[in-house]
Amino acid sequence: MRQPRTCHPGVRTNDMQAVFQRICPKDWVQKILIGDHMLNDPLANALSNINIHERARKQWCIVPYSKIIGNVLKVMQKHRYIGTFEYIDDPQNGKFKAELLGNINKSGVIKPRHAVKRAEFEKWERRYLPAKGFGILIVSTSKGVMDHTEAEGLGIGGRLLAYVY
Repeated sequence: MRQPRTCHPGVRTNDMQAVFQRICPKDWVQKILIGDHMLNDPLANALSNINIHERARKQWCIVPYSKIIGNVLKVMQKHRYIGTFEYIDDPQNGKFKAELLGNINKSGVIKPRHAVKRAEFEKWERRYLPAKGFGILIVSTSKGVMDHTEAEGLGIGGRLLAYVY
């Protein structure tokens, strides 16, 4: 059976990457990763983008701006999953530039956003985290966005947003 060709046999992949980097402006490559299209779930896209950049061992990552993303980044920064992050003003909409420390194994959103009572955090911890005490669940509560241990300590429940470990 014949194998399909992925590129022209006379062109090497390394040569194509070098040509691509010389021809395209640097911000264009970032636009490919973020995209100029409407985002259906900005938090999911931001965490996915952080995962991609973390695996590629990049030093920083640019994610689209939203209030909820800013609050989630604050929680991640508090637990030292990311370093500093700053808001970048953009004519269309803003962006966050987050410094990656290499501490994230996996992060993702929790859909649907389950309502969690104050005594149920252990059940969701078993479902989304690899081990007890390893990683955090990010929860939106009436007191703001926080991790599950802080919500448990305050004795309040909320809605699950994301997990990071």
